[in-house]
Amino acid sequence: MTTVSSTPQPAMQLRELVFGAACAAAVRAAARLGVADALGDKPVTADELAIAVNTEPRPLQRLLRALSCYGVFAETEGGKFEHTDMSRLLRDDAPDSLRYIALWCTEPWTWEAWPRLDDAVRSGRSVFDDLYGKGFFDYLHQDARDSAQIFNRAMTTSSRQSAQDVADLLDLTGVSSVVDIGGGQGHVLAGLLEKHPGIEGTLLDLPTVVAKADPRLLDGGALADRVAIIPGDCRDDIPVQADVYIIKNILEWDDDSTRRTLRNVMRAARPGARVVIIENLVDDSPSMKFTTAMDLLLLLNVGGAKHTKESLISRMTAAGLVVGDIMPVNAYLHAFECTVPA
Repeated sequence: MTTVSSTPQPAMQLRELVFGAACAAAVRAAARLGVADALGDKPVTADELAIAVNTEPRPLQRLLRALSCYGVFAETEGGKFEHTDMSRLLRDDAPDSLRYIALWCTEPWTWEAWPRLDDAVRSGRSVFDDLYGKGFFDYLHQDARDSAQIFNRAMTTSSRQSAQDVADLLDLTGVSSVVDIGGGQGHVLAGLLEKHPGIEGTLLDLPTVVAKADPRLLDGGALADRVAIIPGDCRDDIPVQADVYIIKNILEWDDDSTRRTLRNVMRAARPGARVVIIENLVDDSPSMKFTTAMDLLLLLNVGGAKHTKESLISRMTAAGLVVGDIMPVNAYLHAFECTVPA
């Protein structure tokens, strides 16, 4: 049975940290092999599981034992393995599955980029151009299309999971129109429209993104008659007037993009309109290890940054917005309620 010391000494803690890549690689291997999907409700031996996932039994046992040290799967007294709350999240059929998030964060390009973090810290810039001769998204869609598919599925999963949290949080009493700026496939917007039958919505994002919008929003979908889908770039123009503007996880690429997006909101919005900005924070958050890691990955791949509460407020204030309540959406996200002044 795998046991873990609850209070490792500093030297051991540091040793464990510098082997963090092994843990990430183990999670990736389990996700790619489909181990969580193959493991049922009863404990099984590595030999039995190896047949299901087409691996050698002994290396699979070593993989599972390593993961059990972190609470991903558990080893029983009899040397069998069983699910934990974390390992169930690697199942494809789990309603809150993190399988594609786990794959995205460990894609092949990440292993090339992480060792260059010191270069990114020195320069404050992405290392992608130096590594691959082109920017991150160009590389992803031109040279790493399998990775791009993983990215799309990971973002879809994340958006679907947070959409219900956003719908539960926002009070839209008296609101007749909502626009989701850079709203991806529109999962958040769809969730809001389903909860509030009297509201009409607009989805604005890049043409290639909105072309694959949530089926509920497309022609023939349950919400199609209440939705306008606008292909466009929020950094160039936001040609929509609405009661509420939602901006989720797009103010993190670079300061110029943030300034342009907020400026365009201010140009489009009527006085008194609400602007709800939803972001991960690298301070005052119960998920600091997660958000600070994402912050460093953003630095590596696009030169972007996650915000502190203060940095986000300063950018909203500089754009002319009046900042009101700040509310936790879930363990990973905060919502900033703002208004456009008269």
